[in-house]
Amino acid sequence: MLTDLGITVPVLAAPMAGGPTTPELVVAAGRAGSMGFVAGGYRTPQALAEQITRVRGAGVPFGVNLFVPDRRPVSIEDFDAYRTALTREAARYGVTLPDAPTTDDDHWADKIALLLDDPVPVVSFTFGLPDRATVDALRAKGTLVVQTVTSPHEARLAEESGAQALVVQSSAAGGHSATFTPSRTPPPLPLPRLVRDVAHAVELPLVAAGGIAGPADVTAALRAGGQAVAVGTVLLRTHESGASAPHRGALVDAAFDDTVVTRAFTGRPARALRNEFTDRMGPLAPNAYPAVHHLTRPLRTAATEAGDTRAIHLWAGTGYRHARAEPVADTLDRLAGQE
Repeated sequence: MLTDLGITVPVLAAPMAGGPTTPELVVAAGRAGSMGFVAGGYRTPQALAEQITRVRGAGVPFGVNLFVPDRRPVSIEDFDAYRTALTREAARYGVTLPDAPTTDDDHWADKIALLLDDPVPVVSFTFGLPDRATVDALRAKGTLVVQTVTSPHEARLAEESGAQALVVQSSAAGGHSATFTPSRTPPPLPLPRLVRDVAHAVELPLVAAGGIAGPADVTAALRAGGQAVAVGTVLLRTHESGASAPHRGALVDAAFDDTVVTRAFTGRPARALRNEFTDRMGPLAPNAYPAVHHLTRPLRTAATEAGDTRAIHLWAGTGYRHARAEPVADTLDRLAGQE
């Protein structure tokens, strides 16, 4: 898989939706002999197309990551209860919260159409499986289809769906869990063990992800059966990252000494730095993505603009202290043992 894409550094840049992954970050990874993914989640099709054009112009290998829509119904009662619980936070920032749940599909059909009309080398999926017709259509265009999984069971389903490679994500990963069953968080298995378990279940190439902070983590994941690893949190402070200043600062702030898996910000389990919001709202948040994501978005935006880390979604994996302020290429080279 790696040689076919022209990749020589087996440490890939994972997609980080919402701003941290920029075209510059993806290009820098490609120029370093690695590969990055344009983060398609939360972007309009037009914005995604613009980012693809910018990256493609650099002539580097790259992929695009999409969120598979969650079509499960949202409990109006649970939504209203959580909205009420957020009233104090809304008043703090003077924002108005949505009155009703938004359950959009993140422009799914239009994004798939874009990737079929203007194919890219790799497309990866997270949050669930795309239908087989979509997978077959992408493969027919010469696109490598990659599926993110969190267990051997999900890996077998992905293999049956036509995926050609898997990203195996452990619970130590920062940001959203890729689990197909967000009502249950994946068990905290060490990444090498999870990779070995998945390798025994399927015959697809594997990329290991979650909690990778140093060269020893990379070596362990590769020895367990990964062809490569993917990292995200350790790239958040790089020069090419689009992470906000408060987010970058929190990663090195001694006041933030732990991470927690929470639904507080989006209604879907995600690992973040523990803060006041996760402590207060985490136990109350319903399993309701993307409704909770849209509900809390005005709060998170206002908190970020104010630099108030008490209420920002500070996504971070367990290795967050290893994020350095340096070029992407330096981080990838260090992790690959090429310093």
